[in-house]
Amino acid sequence: MDYRSLLENDDPQEISYLYEEARKAAVSMFGNNIYIRGLIEVSNYCRNNCYYCGIRASNTHVNRYRLSKEQILACCEYGYGLGFRTFVLQGGEDPMQTDEWVEDVVRSIHAAHPGCAITLSLGEKDPESYKRFREAGADRYLLRHESFDSDHYGRLHPAGMSRDRRLECLRSLKENGYQTGSGIMVGSPYQTLDHVVEDLLFIQEFRPEMIGIGPFVHHHDTPFAGFPDGSVALTLKLISIFRLMHPQALIPSTTAIATLESDGHRKAILAGANVVMPNLSPASIRKEYALYDNKAAFATESAEGLEELRKELRSIGYEIIVDRGDYNKTQSIQKNTIEYV
Repeated sequence: MDYRSLLENDDPQEISYLYEEARKAAVSMFGNNIYIRGLIEVSNYCRNNCYYCGIRASNTHVNRYRLSKEQILACCEYGYGLGFRTFVLQGGEDPMQTDEWVEDVVRSIHAAHPGCAITLSLGEKDPESYKRFREAGADRYLLRHESFDSDHYGRLHPAGMSRDRRLECLRSLKENGYQTGSGIMVGSPYQTLDHVVEDLLFIQEFRPEMIGIGPFVHHHDTPFAGFPDGSVALTLKLISIFRLMHPQALIPSTTAIATLESDGHRKAILAGANVVMPNLSPASIRKEYALYDNKAAFATESAEGLEELRKELRSIGYEIIVDRGDYNKTQSIQKNTIEYV
């Protein structure tokens, strides 16, 4: 397939056809079911200085916080009552959250909610750390590769971080039995369509269980403050391509899409996405986990807005399902019919 020509194609009818085929592929695997994941942002401390990230170590304007185990468990308890059956612990690479601490938190969540899935998104770790978290009960791990092109990766990150190290971590996650998620920022600074094609080919070969892609959104306190935000249109096109490439994948409609466009979730679902991740973090700290400017964290982006999200998805023929939504269980899920809109 000529991915570059497909990415360059701006014919409305052909793009509409691409979305329709992606929706059909998603429905053939999942019915009209949309999975929800409860996002808990556990810390905005980070040892890294990624040039695009608002919680980078050198940003002195961030009000730093880290949640306690008790706070995280309270978030899970609240989310469980709302119907969440997957909890996503996301944070910066916080040196104070040691392997022992992560293990303890994972074991505690698993003990309190044994039927739920636990997803971690805590950055690059040593293989032994990934092994320990997996043995403690973590099921999934999200780690975007950001860019398969090593030169481009180097323009997004400071010295000491490398594309090769990121790929080693992804391989280690697979080897330790995680359902593994990877992906990119669409429209990140210095990104070309050739870079995106390389990313497509990497995803095609690596076959992650989860594919997370969203548009780049700038943050005013980073070296990339003056760069334009990424294209939602290109992001939606990539969601469709990834869905057709990998029909069983769990593909979220990201917060970044919803940040740039108020109807971003609807558009992403209609392009083939099948996961939404409402925010379960304490409301008082959500604005402090500012990876980029104006991040959506309330209304349909929040646990409190779950009913509003449910109505929004029903308006386009989809239903939120109370289920872990494991990658390897998609074939057994009851599929409902859907009328395309």
